Amino acid sequence: MGILKTFVLGGVHPAENKLSANAAIEAVPVPKQVIIPLGQNLGAPSKPIVKKGDQVKTGQLIAEASGFISANIHSPVSGTVLKIDQFIDVTGYKRPCVFIHVEGDEWDESIDRSDKLETHISLSSEEIVARVKASGIVGLGGATFPTSVKLMPPPGKKAEYLIINGVECEPYLTSDHRMMLEKGSEIIVGIQILMKALLVEKAIIGIENNKTDAINHLTELAKTDERIRVIALKVRYPQGGEKQLIKAALNREVPSGKLPIEVGCVVQNVSTAFAVYEAVQKNKPLFERVVTVTGKAVKKPSNFLVRIGTSTQDLIDAAAGLPESTGKVISGGPMMGKAITELDTPIVKGTSGILLMEKTESRRLVENPCIRCSRCTYACPMGLEPYLLTKAAKLGKLQMAEKEMIMDCIECGSCQYTCPSGIPLLDYLRLGKIKVGRAIRTRIKK
Repeated sequence: MGILKTFVLGGVHPAENKLSANAAIEAVPVPKQVIIPLGQNLGAPSKPIVKKGDQVKTGQLIAEASGFISANIHSPVSGTVLKIDQFIDVTGYKRPCVFIHVEGDEWDESIDRSDKLETHISLSSEEIVARVKASGIVGLGGATFPTSVKLMPPPGKKAEYLIINGVECEPYLTSDHRMMLEKGSEIIVGIQILMKALLVEKAIIGIENNKTDAINHLTELAKTDERIRVIALKVRYPQGGEKQLIKAALNREVPSGKLPIEVGCVVQNVSTAFAVYEAVQKNKPLFERVVTVTGKAVKKPSNFLVRIGTSTQDLIDAAAGLPESTGKVISGGPMMGKAITELDTPIVKGTSGILLMEKTESRRLVENPCIRCSRCTYACPMGLEPYLLTKAAKLGKLQMAEKEMIMDCIECGSCQYTCPSGIPLLDYLRLGKIKVGRAIRTRIKK
């Protein structure tokens, strides 16, 4: 493969712990009840169009996008709407949700449920974007940005490259890896659909070199389309970040505060490409996804195909139960994921994994004073000074934090991972970003 590409600035290499890499995707039984949060995307939450007592089918629209950056939500089950009420989501706060009692599994008649690979793309660019929007597809790598918005570059901007993110650099998680191995043909067609939507002729699939089977598999499949190439990347966290992936793949740098389209790129996750295939070729909305359930003490580390709204407890049960040594249950991975407080918290579109961390792993270090070692600065892939931004956030110096570009922080946790003083840098940075972002929006409104 020659010299492996990677990004230049910062980064770390945590233990990979890909315990479920060899676990084939397994469908979890449809639960007796689902709880579907109305805020499952970056941007405005969706507005429900169903009410208590309504009968719904699997794949039926139940909540509409409420703005440009928003996404439709479809029922993952068939049954009766019990109520629309508040329930705790992955953030730990109570949010509006649709509760559905499951009765059978009757799908919307317009969905093609066959396994036949459909390679002919009949829809136009505009029709593809409309179908993706109608299907409620969001970025499945965790950011949950509405995919249709990415497919509509602003006036004056033109995409040159479509970059497909198959990096999956977060430790423990393997859902994208399994998707590349088991749904590779569909992903290639999904990439071709995205290329047609963007009117681009060049696509790059970036995969880290700890997934040689996926690299070889997709390289073989991509031989049928000379516009698509697969590149092997050096294992380095957080290479799955858009800006880091673009730097690694093309040696282009996205300017501060700008989006990838500024350097002619649009980045999409491999699982998102599969969802686009299903939406365009099978008329299937996004109402299920693959979720990794893993941990060092988990008896059956797994990759589950799960309906949105299924409880975390159901997935843990499917993985042979909660180990007694569990200290935290994390939605996502250990670097960027967030601990959840309730095991009945529902799975959402952005849930890539459930990590059961042992008590010895999940204990926080005692926070000691900063020793000015600069490890956090060297580790930051955005070239920031986390120790300085943390101090600004703690003292409420928002102007200083904004000047030092706190909004460029991608919340990867590399700084906190390297800190010998046990300072929860990521927590302070997240808090600072919230406060600075609020101040910026207030200033703009004036």
